[in-house]
Amino acid sequence: MSGGVAVEAEDCGSGFFIGLPDDVLALISAWLRPGDLCALALCCRGLHAAIAASERVWLAQCRRLGPPPHLLSRWRMGVRSYRALCRFLAAVAPLLGIWVHQNPELGNVVCVIWGFLSIVGIRVIPQELGPLGLDAKPLLWAPVFEILADANGAPSRFFLHGRDCGDECLYPGSVRSIESSCNVLLLEADARHMVSTCPSKQHLFPARSFPAISESKRPSLARQYCRSYATVIYRSLAAPRASSLPFSRLPFRDGRRLLELVAARVRLKVPRDLASAPLFERSSFCDDASLLADRRLELIEMLKLNGGWINRDVAELALGLMEHRSAENINAIGDRPCPAAHQRRAFSSIAGYLKQFMGRSSIPSASCSISRNGNSSGSSKNKHAQLDEFLRSGDIIGLSLRATHMRLTTYRAWPNMHDSRIALYKLPLQGPMAGREYAGLWGGTFGWPPGQPSEGKSEKALFFLLLSYEEVEGHLLLIATKILEGTHYVLHPNGSAMFIAKMDEIGSEAFPWETSAESLQVEVKNSYSGEGIVSGYGFQYPGSKPGSLFVLQNGLLAFVWKESKSVLTLQRVDLQELLKKGERVPVLPPIVNFAYLTKSYSNVFAGFPINSGHSSFQTMISPA
Repeated sequence: MSGGVAVEAEDCGSGFFIGLPDDVLALISAWLRPGDLCALALCCRGLHAAIAASERVWLAQCRRLGPPPHLLSRWRMGVRSYRALCRFLAAVAPLLGIWVHQNPELGNVVCVIWGFLSIVGIRVIPQELGPLGLDAKPLLWAPVFEILADANGAPSRFFLHGRDCGDECLYPGSVRSIESSCNVLLLEADARHMVSTCPSKQHLFPARSFPAISESKRPSLARQYCRSYATVIYRSLAAPRASSLPFSRLPFRDGRRLLELVAARVRLKVPRDLASAPLFERSSFCDDASLLADRRLELIEMLKLNGGWINRDVAELALGLMEHRSAENINAIGDRPCPAAHQRRAFSSIAGYLKQFMGRSSIPSASCSISRNGNSSGSSKNKHAQLDEFLRSGDIIGLSLRATHMRLTTYRAWPNMHDSRIALYKLPLQGPMAGREYAGLWGGTFGWPPGQPSEGKSEKALFFLLLSYEEVEGHLLLIATKILEGTHYVLHPNGSAMFIAKMDEIGSEAFPWETSAESLQVEVKNSYSGEGIVSGYGFQYPGSKPGSLFVLQNGLLAFVWKESKSVLTLQRVDLQELLKKGERVPVLPPIVNFAYLTKSYSNVFAGFPINSGHSSFQTMISPA
C-alpha cells in the first residue's frame, strides 16, 4: 500500500512539474543552475525521468548560459539533446572572457567568444586609427584556437590555428580538462595509452596515402587537405587513456621541442574557401548560420582524416635523430616498411641512445639541492622529468589544452606570469555597479578632440585599458591597466597602470578645453585627482606624475597630465561586437600564435600580407 502511494506521489510530482506552462517552466529553470536541476532529479524517479527527458528545462538552462538565443535551435541539431548542449555550454563557459600574456609588450590580448557549437579564441592586433576611429577602420584580429562540441556535448576536441610556409593550417588536439575557476590556459603535449595495445594495420596509415578516405562521404577531402609526412593514428581506433606523467614536469626546452614536433606532424593545410569562412556570427544582418554549420561539418571530416595523434615510436625516432640525420632520412625511415623484429631492435636502440644522450645533457634544477647519497632533497613533484620518460608514459602523443587554476600574485590588477609556460592568463573583469560605475574595458587614443590626428600623422595609436577598483589603506582607487597599445614601438610596459584615480578625492583642476570636435560645449560631470604614467619605456615600473580624471558627457573619460596637458580620452567598448565587425588577418606559426614568449617591443603580430580571402585590405600591415 505504501509503495503504491509513493509511486503515485512520484507520478504526481513529476507530472505537475512537467505539466507547467512553457513560460512558467522556463522561468523556474532559468533561476536554477544545472547542479540544482540534478539535485532536483535525485528527489524521486519520476522527477529524474521528467527532468532528464524534458527539452524545455534544458533549453532554459542553455539560454541562461549566454550564447546567442536565436542560434540555439541550430546548435541543437549538432548534439543529441538540449541537455547535451547545456553540458557543453556549462563546461566551456569559464573560458569566456579576456586572456593575456606579458609578451610582446605592445599587448597580447585574446578574447574568447561563442562560435558555432564552439568557442573561439581571437587575438586583437595592435593598430592605429584614423580621425573617425573604429567606425571607419575595423578592428584587426587573428584566430588562435577553437574548441568544438561532440554529439554528447563534451568539449573534447580543439583546433590550434597557425601558419606554415605561408599557408593557413589547423592543428587538431584534445581538451584535457577545464576547471570552473580556471585562470591559466596551457598548451601542452599529451601522452596517452590506447585501449588496444595491438592496433590493427587498417588503423595506421601513412600521411601520403588515404586508404581510409574511400569510405568517407566526401572522397574529395583526400585532395583538399594536405597532411604531414608522418604516420598518424586514426581517430576511430579507440578512446585513449591519459598518462600519469604530467607535461609540466618536462624542462621548457624539451617541452617546446615536443610541441613543435607534434604540431608539424598533425598539421592540416586548410583550403582557401574554408580559411575565408566565418568563425563566428558577424552580425544579425548576415546570414552566417549556414556557412558556420557547413564549416563545422568540414572540421569534423578533417578530424576523421587526422585525429591529432602520432605514434610514440615516430616521436622517439624524430627527436633522437634530429641532430644527426636530415628530415628526408627521418621521413624515409618512418615510411619504409620493415619486419616487426627489425622495428623493435631499431626503436630499442634509438630509445637507448636517446636515454643516454638526455642523461648526459640534463642539468639538475637549481631549486633542488642534491644530497651526498645522490637523492634530491627537494620534492619529487618539482624534479624535471626526462623526455624519453614522458614519451614512454603513453602509446600516442598529441596536442592538448588544459585550463586550470593557479595561485598567482598580482601587481595593480596585472598577474605575474611564468616565463617557462606556454600559457595565457585570464584577466578578472569587474562589472560596473553602484559606486563603481567605471569598471570594465575601455578604449581610446591620446589627444583632444578625440580622434583628431596630430601634426605630421594621419592616425593615432589605439589603446585598450582595463579599469578596475581596488581599496588601498581605506581609499578607493580606480586603476587603468594597459592591455593593448597600437604604437609602432612600445612606450608603456604591458600591464602597467596608465593612470590611478583617487575616487574619494575631488579634483581641483579645470578641464583645459572648452569645446569638443563638434564645437559643442564640454560638460564635466565629475573630476578626481590622480597620477598618470611617465612616457617612455625604460624600466619595469615607471614613475608617475600628477593629473586628473574627468568624467565628460556621453560617457567619456579623459585623464589629463597636469604639467604636459597630455590627454588620454576613453570610451567604454564591447570587444565582442567590435570583433564581429572587424577584419581577419593572417596568423603566426602555431606555437607562438598561442603564446608569444619572446621579449619584444614591436608589433610581431602584423608582419604578414593580408590576402583577399581574409580582408578587404590589399596592402601590407606595416610592422612596428
